[in-house]
Amino acid sequence: MVKSPSGKKPPSTRQQADARSRPASPRLRDVADHAGVHISTASRALDPLKEKRISADVAAKVKASARALGYQGNVIAASLRRRRSHTVGVIVPDLTNPMFPPMFRGIEDRLQQIGYSALLTNSDFNLEREWQLLDMFVKRQVDGLILATARLDDPIVAAAQERGMTVVLMNRATADATVPAILADEAAGIGEAVAHLHALGHRHIAHIAGPQDVSTGRARKEAFIAAAVRHGLQAGPRHVVVASQFSEAAGHRAALHLLQSGLAPTAIVAANDALALGVYDALGELNLACPSDISVTGFNDMPFVDRLKPALTSVRIPQYRMGYEAADELAARLDDGARPVAHRVLPPKLMVRDSTGPVRQSA
Repeated sequence: MVKSPSGKKPPSTRQQADARSRPASPRLRDVADHAGVHISTASRALDPLKEKRISADVAAKVKASARALGYQGNVIAASLRRRRSHTVGVIVPDLTNPMFPPMFRGIEDRLQQIGYSALLTNSDFNLEREWQLLDMFVKRQVDGLILATARLDDPIVAAAQERGMTVVLMNRATADATVPAILADEAAGIGEAVAHLHALGHRHIAHIAGPQDVSTGRARKEAFIAAAVRHGLQAGPRHVVVASQFSEAAGHRAALHLLQSGLAPTAIVAANDALALGVYDALGELNLACPSDISVTGFNDMPFVDRLKPALTSVRIPQYRMGYEAADELAARLDDGARPVAHRVLPPKLMVRDSTGPVRQSA
């Protein structure tokens, strides 16, 4: 066998032919010709944001041609052309709330599919902190924002849009219906909780509502009142206490106010699980037992509420799916800025556990 002066085998005739036929520096047009498609089709197939516009078979064919030719798209150059950083900012109100990690996992999983990454931040329910985070995201030139902090009248959302950012809301909506949002069906969830307690014989049910400047607090309060009326129950101002925040401490204060006001509810519907934990604290402080004295329901079904004593009956929202769909909607809007505004509403499910039981009969 003849060897080259370096001692290595010379390339075979077939290898030499392949080398001659392969472009020295493959271009997108070369990939398109190799796959037998139009160059615009090849471009879409190799762009994670546009891949869904063509069939999976064609996309796979183009990608195989790109690999065969050694073609590597210049992501940095493409980002500069589109003025994209391929990053998304995410703001949640409280990172210690266990409902947000599953949401963020859903966001990450969807963004990873399109070559994006997410920056997770925490606002601590503080508007000034949100302004600081917005300024930081503007400087980082993120391509969009996913916000779980929106108020009904939210200056952060308006400011982000004025700066040209693509915004999608998660778990909350604003009064401005032109902002896309991924939401849970608040009315259905609260309705299930009230119907469950009514079926257990409860006729004196109170509600600890969330803050009324956010959609979740207002919608769940309105849903409670509507559900109570449907079942012929009282739902006046004495039966509803509005908490200052969606937090355990705020739930504790609201529950003490409710239980020391002279009202004697046999059940309490809390607007979220953190408030329900505060109700537990208040019941213990007043030597009342759950559920024998007072049944309690929550909302969101945070991880680990099934391990509480007693395990909390709660309205489950699909947390991972909510994050995934928020990222999916953002990706779609980055691809098509003229896309119609979507408000996706996800179905809830009541998870019945030990914190609710039949009403105790008077002696």
